[in-house]
Amino acid sequence: VQLQASGGGLVQAGGSLRLSCAASGSTFSRSAVGWFRQTPEKEREFVASISRGGGRTDYEDSVKGRFTLSRDDAKKMVYLQANSLKPEDTAVYYCAAYPMILTARVPRDPSEYHIWGQGTLVTVSS
Repeated sequence: VQLQASGGGLVQAGGSLRLSCAASGSTFSRSAVGWFRQTPEKEREFVASISRGGGRTDYEDSVKGRFTLSRDDAKKMVYLQANSLKPEDTAVYYCAAYPMILTARVPRDPSEYHIWGQGTLVTVSS
């Protein structure tokens, strides 16, 4: 699986963005996808994940109720709808794939993901 994130940009506080993660490869449908973000001041941190098949989603508390994940396996796409954006959401956002071959668990620890897309920068102005 190869991944490419897009959709970042500059938005005012309270605004919305839809980040996309485009995948290639035959194992995408068997993989969970996680979104992470990183700033120069912080280590890469978990934002949200969606399981294989899309039946389960998981959100970090600070984005719960504002961000929504979805996936379209036919198009090999995962979407992160980010609403009510705050300046503290400013970061480079990355998507990553986690093969769910023998497990139903989707980790939050970025070190457990080994397939990453390039980042997309989200800047939220106050």
